[in-house]
Amino acid sequence: MIRYRKLGRIELNVTDLARSRRFYEEVVGLQYVDTGPDGEVRLRCDHDHHSLVLHPSTGAGLRCAGFMLEDMAQFDPLLDRLTGAGLSVHEVSPQTCAARGQQRAIRVFEPLVGATLEFYVPSADSARPFEPTVTRIQRLGHVVFNTPNAARAVAFWRDVLNFRESDSVGEFITFMRCWPNPYHHGIGIAKFERECLHHVNYMVTEIDDIGRALSRLKAAGSDVVFGPGRHPASDSVFLYFLDPDGMTMEYSFGMEAFPETFPREPRRIEPSPLSLDYWGSARDPRCFTGAGANAAPLAAEMTATAVEEAGS
Repeated sequence: MIRYRKLGRIELNVTDLARSRRFYEEVVGLQYVDTGPDGEVRLRCDHDHHSLVLHPSTGAGLRCAGFMLEDMAQFDPLLDRLTGAGLSVHEVSPQTCAARGQQRAIRVFEPLVGATLEFYVPSADSARPFEPTVTRIQRLGHVVFNTPNAARAVAFWRDVLNFRESDSVGEFITFMRCWPNPYHHGIGIAKFERECLHHVNYMVTEIDDIGRALSRLKAAGSDVVFGPGRHPASDSVFLYFLDPDGMTMEYSFGMEAFPETFPREPRRIEPSPLSLDYWGSARDPRCFTGAGANAAPLAAEMTATAVEEAGS
């Protein structure tokens, strides 16, 4: 069975790189790492080499979601599952891996959520001390995908990628764990009319980080679009806000943790006015609707040497 450590990083296309870098550094609280060969900016929110990559683009949206595998032994079963599902898998070059602090990485386009995914193992020496700035971020928490193919996508992530279901809210959203990572969800799959980003989450250290963020976001001109509130499914306290391109971001504090063995059964929460928030806060219509489209598979990256060729 495929074993994961966590959601390791997110790559976003942004329309004004300098503006977005300032926002994610000065308002969200990430730390600058370096600038890549194509002008992409890498930042981090914990001890990992990087957690977020901002790519200059004419349109905003999700570019890639990266999942950290438990160890190198996970590549063989993962490759068997992906190729068995008929997907074309591509090896990331050793030079690119070295620049990203990775031992090995593979990429695949997942058509049901309409997103490029990367699976990787970090280099042993890539971790570095991290000192929080404007907020005490613990880690990149989760990513939620919008897709009209929600039921089929849930089946794919469960049966092919070995993610585990935690809860669902009606037919609207399913929360899944990056097993055996204990957190309630590392991804969510939401039913929506098109494939786009629902939101990206950053987990913070205490509830005061949520409260202090309200004033900071307002001072920066970032619209708070939902919360503060508490999610019934994960029991997290949350605050959603928009980045400069209108993509939805989230701070959250607290989350249910599952044991690796004998976890509780997934619950189906019936939709109601309080099924997303115990506290009953009003949600701005712009929240979760995906200001930009997901990036199409990138020719320069997705036409790299295929796994089959790399092994020949």
